[in-house]
Amino acid sequence: MISLNHRARTLALCLAALAGYVDAIGFIQVGGFFVSFMSGNSTRLAVGLMHHAADWMKAGGLIAAFFLGVIGGSLAGRIAKRRHRAVLGLVAVVLALGAACAELGWAMPSALLLAFAMGAENATFERDGEVRVALTYMTGTFVKAGQRIAGALLGEDTKAWIPHMALWLALVSGAVLGAAMQTYFGVLALWCGVVVAACCCLAAGPLDTQAAESTASHA
Repeated sequence: MISLNHRARTLALCLAALAGYVDAIGFIQVGGFFVSFMSGNSTRLAVGLMHHAADWMKAGGLIAAFFLGVIGGSLAGRIAKRRHRAVLGLVAVVLALGAACAELGWAMPSALLLAFAMGAENATFERDGEVRVALTYMTGTFVKAGQRIAGALLGEDTKAWIPHMALWLALVSGAVLGAAMQTYFGVLALWCGVVVAACCCLAAGPLDTQAAESTASHA
């Protein structure tokens, strides 16, 4: 987060909020499973192997869908000339398919599509095959915030922790909003997420332009 410019940071915060929003909806939709938090699903899979076959199958399916989304998002970003728009366009389309499935009452197929979309979203800020900003999982970000606070207490940069904490707060805020929207508006909540993803895709255009200009200047 610290290395990103203002526009990229704002986009990252919006995408983290979107991840929390979609995860909360998916969690409610399939009864306690996640569409963006694979550590939680990994635990559900492990416990399910010992107690409930249906649980480990759901968790395993969501993990597989997320993993395929990571691959799909990474491929889209590497092949397309406009990385950010390609990745976020994929996210918006797959979220729309997930919302359509939810409209038809297909909860699990919808959740699998949401997991795929969240996996793909992580490729937004990928560089050289590595994720620069984690958008759908916050353990590492939360640890970095704590480490930067410790550094601040020792006289280092007093503001270095803020971007990391802001990212975590964005995800939590998005999750609160997603839970509220799902509770009061049902399937409509997912379509709101689709709109946000589409807006993020459009807003990412200048980032692609900046990246292209940077590449040209180093050529």
